[in-house]
Amino acid sequence: MKKILTALVLGAAALAATAQTPAPGAPTADAGTVKFAVNGMVCAFCAQGIEKRLTKMSETGPLYINLAKKVVAVQPKPGMSIDVAKVKAEIVEAGYEVTSTQAVPQTVAAIRAEMKGK
Repeated sequence: MKKILTALVLGAAALAATAQTPAPGAPTADAGTVKFAVNGMVCAFCAQGIEKRLTKMSETGPLYINLAKKVVAVQPKPGMSIDVAKVKAEIVEAGYEVTSTQAVPQTVAAIRAEMKGK
């Protein structure tokens, strides 16, 4: 158990270090929304915690969080792009696991409408 905890702490520290200093060519979503698959979100409080962290970021615009589908969608503000590693780090630091990311051409509103239809 102690080894697992140590590995988690070291992994989180490494992630935080890379998030603070993005490498040249770090992934960004230049013109679209980024969807994150997130494990560990189970209640409205979970969604609220993620939303609070992401809305504080200067480049994030509209957000959509779907607990049932375990999706967080982030759209950049006009003229800006999403730093995928930075957003992922915020979600991880909030206590959740990001299992995948996907840049999509849809707006958050379109994703919300699509998810409601399913």
